[in-house]
Amino acid sequence: MRRIGIISVQVAIIHIFLFLAIGLKAIVPIPLPTSIVGLLLLFSALFFNVIKLEWVEQGGRWLMAELLLFFIPSAVGIVNYDELAGVQGLVIVLVIAISTIIVVGITGLIVDRFEVKQQ
Repeated sequence: MRRIGIISVQVAIIHIFLFLAIGLKAIVPIPLPTSIVGLLLLFSALFFNVIKLEWVEQGGRWLMAELLLFFIPSAVGIVNYDELAGVQGLVIVLVIAISTIIVVGITGLIVDRFEVKQQ
């Protein structure tokens, strides 16, 4: 029961940064999605030791573990479009697969370069 309370508080802290981003975007016209602005604010707070990683780590892990649940409504919505099951659907799947391979490859190269520089 205690763990649920800790995770709830940590998720609330993460949401505070989302709400701060909403407020910031209302004041300053930033050409980024609010969620990205919130992540940048959270990253800045972690980087400058305004908050400690331990304050949001378990909540972040829980959100990442449950991330698939956030995509279920969109996946169910796709079922309503018959044309996605045909040739157009195959093209979409192919584009997603190729772009995923490219992203994973580039990420691997970047991580490899950073590891070489740190050694």
